[in-house]
Amino acid sequence: MSSGLALQWLQDGEARQACWHSESGLRPPQRVQLVDDTLSADAAYRLACEGTGLLWQGDFQNARHLLQALSRRIERRASPKGARAGKGADATTTTTSKAHFFHLHRQALAQRARVLGAVLIPLEADYRIALRRGPDWRVACTEAWGPPDATDPAGPHVATLRELLGLVGAHEWRKKGVPIAALGGERVHAHYGVFSPVRGEYVDLVAQAPLGPTALAFDIGTGTGVLAAVLARRGVERVVATDQDPRALACATENLTRLGLQDRVQVLQANLFPPGRAALVVCNPPWVPAKASSPIEHAVYDEGSAMVRGYLNGLAEHLAPHGEGWLIMSDLGEHLGLRDPSDLPGWIAAAGLRVVARHDIRPHHAKVSDLTDPLHVARAAEVTCLWRLAAVV
Repeated sequence: MSSGLALQWLQDGEARQACWHSESGLRPPQRVQLVDDTLSADAAYRLACEGTGLLWQGDFQNARHLLQALSRRIERRASPKGARAGKGADATTTTTSKAHFFHLHRQALAQRARVLGAVLIPLEADYRIALRRGPDWRVACTEAWGPPDATDPAGPHVATLRELLGLVGAHEWRKKGVPIAALGGERVHAHYGVFSPVRGEYVDLVAQAPLGPTALAFDIGTGTGVLAAVLARRGVERVVATDQDPRALACATENLTRLGLQDRVQVLQANLFPPGRAALVVCNPPWVPAKASSPIEHAVYDEGSAMVRGYLNGLAEHLAPHGEGWLIMSDLGEHLGLRDPSDLPGWIAAAGLRVVARHDIRPHHAKVSDLTDPLHVARAAEVTCLWRLAAVV
C-alpha cells in the first residue's frame, strides 16, 4: 500500500526516485545520503538526528547491525528524569501529571521512530531487496502493501528498515496465528495492520457473559473477526460484523472462512452500525483516548473517544426490543489521566442507556508485570470491563 509519495536523491550525478512506503506516516526525508558498511554508528546517529535519510548500499545484515547500534545510542541518551517519571506516576499523582507523562512518553517514542527510521532499504519493483545478503521478504511486503503491479510496477521502492522488520514480524504472526481458548484452541490469524487478539481477556469476557437465544447480533469494528466467531460458536444464529478498514474486512473474512463460519457471519464495510436492529450489539473499540500518530495506530488509539461515543449515541436506535449492547472497555485511559472515571457513565446516561450489569477481568499479558515498562503503574492497575447496556424505556 503505497503512500503515493516518492523518495528522491542524486546518484552518480543523476536524479533518482523510488516509491516511498511508510505505514507509520513518516514522510520521505528531504536530505538523502548514500551510505554503506563504512559508515560509523556515531556518524549515522548524528545524521539521523539531523533528519538525513541513510539510503543503504552495503551488506543488508550490516544495516541490521547499524539499526541495533542506533537503538543503543538512543537508550543511552534517554533522559534519566523521564525514566523516573514512570515510577512516580502512582495513584497519588494528579490526573494532569499522569497525562503529561503519557504525552512525554509518546513524544519519546516518536523521536525514537524518527531516528531509527533514517535507515532506508532499496527494493526492486517486485519487492526484492537490492542488497548483498538481502533476504527474500516479497511475500511479507505483498501482504502489507499489496501486489507490486498494483503499487508502482514501473519503478523501485524504498522503505525504512525498521518498518520492513515490523511487517516481516507481522507476516510470521499471521502464519502462526493466535490460539483462542473460547474457540476450542483454534487459531485466529491477524493481517498486517489489524489488531491481533493476543490480549485474550476481552475475548474471555464475551465468551462468558450471559447470553440467551439470539437470532441476530452485530459486531461493531470486528477487526480479525474473533468476537463474531465467538458469538456464532455460542449459538447466535446470524452475526453481521462491520469494519471500515479494508485490511480488517479481508482479515475477518479469511478467519471466518477458515473457522467454517462464513455462512453464519456476514462481513460488511460500514462506519459503526449496519442497517437494522439486533438483539445484541457488541463493540470492542480502541481503548486509549489519544491521537493516533500513524494509520496503523487506529486500532489502539481513539482520539476524543470518538468511536466509543459514536457507538453509545447510536446504540439505542440499533437495538431490538429488550436487546443489549455489550461495550468492552479497558480503564487504562483513566489510569493514564486521559479520561475521567465519570466520563463513560455520563456518556451512557446521555445516550439514553442504562447499565444492566458489568463484568470485570484483570489483564494477564506480560506487560502487567514488566517493571521496566514506563507505563507499568497504569498497566498494573488496569481492569477490562464488559458493560451490558440497554435502552431506557
